[in-house]
Amino acid sequence: MDLSNLKPAIGAVTRETRIGRGPGSGKGGTSTRGHKGAKSRSGYKRKIGFEGGQMPLQRRLPKFGFKNINRVAYKAVNLSALEALAAEKNLTAITLDDLRAAGFINRNQLVKILANGAVTRALTVEANAFSAAAEKAITEAGGSVSKVK
Repeated sequence: MDLSNLKPAIGAVTRETRIGRGPGSGKGGTSTRGHKGAKSRSGYKRKIGFEGGQMPLQRRLPKFGFKNINRVAYKAVNLSALEALAAEKNLTAITLDDLRAAGFINRNQLVKILANGAVTRALTVEANAFSAAAEKAITEAGGSVSKVK
């Protein structure tokens, strides 16, 4: 036995069923499509969400929600994270590059500093936005904040 005399198992390969080739074929007449209705017509293509004439689900459900195309999304970084980063790297100024290097943000993310935690050292913090409480906590600890566009 070699590749030249291999053939499929008996019954594995069947001929294509030829539909609509007369009553003697057993698949003539309506050509397996049944009588009348959209599915029996040529060119039929079911529309997405079509439920046979019943009111489709997407039209039965109420509409709600709103997507603001002008929304600005910030990545939140807490004061406790800044304090830990400053202690670990022995920093007095924390910039966006420091936050990227530490893995807090990605290349294109905007940063907002939030007041969760406490700052014990004087830090110069650079970010895109600050909560009022975070700004107050940083300045009270002897540091300063600078907002970056």
